[in-house]
Amino acid sequence: MQVLNWIDWVVLGVTLMAIVTYGTWQTKGSKNVQDYLKGGNSSKWWTIGLSVMATQASAITFLSTPGQAFNDGMGFVQFYFGIPIAMVVICIVFIPLYHRLKVYTAYEFLENRFDLKTRTLAAVLFLVQRGLAAGITIFAPAIILSVVLGWDLLTLNIIIGLLVIIYTVTGGTRAVNVTQKHQMVVIFIGMLVAFFLIVSKLPADITFSKALSIAGASGKMEVLDFSFNLNNRYTFWSGIIGGTFLMLSYFGTDQSQVQRYLSGKSVKEMQLGLIFNGLLKVPMQFFILLVGVMVFVFYQFNEAPINFNPTAAEVVLNSQYADEFKSLQNEQRQVFNDKQTLIKSFTDAADNPNASKDIAIANEANDAIRNEAKILINKAAEEQNIKIESNDKDYVFIHFILNNLPRGLIGLLLAVILSAAMSSTSSELNALGSTTTIDLYKRNTSEKTEEEMVRASKWFTFAWGVIAICVACVANLAENLIQLVNIIGSIFYGNVLGIFLLAFFFKFVKGNAVFIGALITQVLIIVLYILDLYQIINLPFLWLNFVGCAIVITIACTLQIFSGNDKTITE
Repeated sequence: MQVLNWIDWVVLGVTLMAIVTYGTWQTKGSKNVQDYLKGGNSSKWWTIGLSVMATQASAITFLSTPGQAFNDGMGFVQFYFGIPIAMVVICIVFIPLYHRLKVYTAYEFLENRFDLKTRTLAAVLFLVQRGLAAGITIFAPAIILSVVLGWDLLTLNIIIGLLVIIYTVTGGTRAVNVTQKHQMVVIFIGMLVAFFLIVSKLPADITFSKALSIAGASGKMEVLDFSFNLNNRYTFWSGIIGGTFLMLSYFGTDQSQVQRYLSGKSVKEMQLGLIFNGLLKVPMQFFILLVGVMVFVFYQFNEAPINFNPTAAEVVLNSQYADEFKSLQNEQRQVFNDKQTLIKSFTDAADNPNASKDIAIANEANDAIRNEAKILINKAAEEQNIKIESNDKDYVFIHFILNNLPRGLIGLLLAVILSAAMSSTSSELNALGSTTTIDLYKRNTSEKTEEEMVRASKWFTFAWGVIAICVACVANLAENLIQLVNIIGSIFYGNVLGIFLLAFFFKFVKGNAVFIGALITQVLIIVLYILDLYQIINLPFLWLNFVGCAIVITIACTLQIFSGNDKTITE
């Protein structure tokens, strides 16, 4: 693996420092709560749109999504099909209400509609799930730099977390919004450059259309799945139904997103910003997945490692399983050589009916070898009593970048991934600090001055940054980082969305019924997830959003109906 050249260090350092310095300079002097938490309500629609997009597009997006496509193809894009629907609903229902009430957080509305305990519960559920997710967004870029620099993951988690804490605490919401515009520009440029370079590195006789055909023959271009099979995690229906409920909750009730558009100059600017995000997000994710598919095609003509995590290979080669591992490497090399003939036959004779089937069989054989290698890696790690990640989905793209891109562009792509990490984590810490300050601290203490509130918000932001670092230090890759973050969200989001939908559309339901229903629902959803995790039931995590929302609405309405005029429920 390449060691970073001085040019890469210059490009990486200058890009990141320019973004942070500009953001700090542009947002100095936030003296009151309005400026610090809502950016002075000065954001234009394009700033809102890019900021909303940058908040969701963390380093995990640019690490994991290409690896997801490399392994499983384009089907993951269905996960995002609910975004346009959710944007329209939020623009019509959520934004006008938030603006009219002049709230700082989404959860203030719940006290006006229900009571303090319901507001507090929703805020706490947000703080728990977003605090966990913030830790994962710090952990993701730490993986990259641990590979590039050979540094310890624990040290990197602390360094990256502290860097984000510094400029988020200093500038507040305006610092987050201003820097995210420039971070998204860097991200768009970097991913476009990566895509064209990947295509240019394919053999001269392999055009882009042929590359797509090879990917299709390997089962990577199956975008839509209309089946109702729950064994398939990503289908059109899970995206439209489960995805819509997830996105409604994320963009409509998650303070890390709500705070982005509450900084808008007007309702129109907020709505245009979200519509802009809704129109651009699905094509952007499609493109990032396509980059991963092109990386897959690249490795059809260039030998890939048996495991993309270089540390994993090093561990097993220094164990008693080294000979078995080398044997698997030789088997993989033979499969690769045989596949060259199959691919040539496929591209030379499009009417060959067996070529596509033969390529699929060869890829299955390669996957089987890689799975055997993972078993050996896990055995070697257990024997040496060390923690190593055999699941290499999140290492695929970074491996390609470090080994195949020219000097300077490696630094740019690393800047893309770290910019995404900074933008997403800063939004999360900003929102965690705001929610703690407004929904818990301010609401449960005596009247505070503007200066005291800003100071408290900075301290709470700092504290959540420390908590996020601690979560990052104990995080695992799980199956895939981008899935892990969405699983964490899905466990909580459906319940929170149901609380808000009860507030909007079920006027007869009162606070106690909602509070009890939400507590019961959260326990049930956690139980359902654990049952699915141990394969006792089959309920993919996306459906937890719909199920959680339906359960809390059903329980709250039932409690209210059967309580009648009982004041313990109706207050």
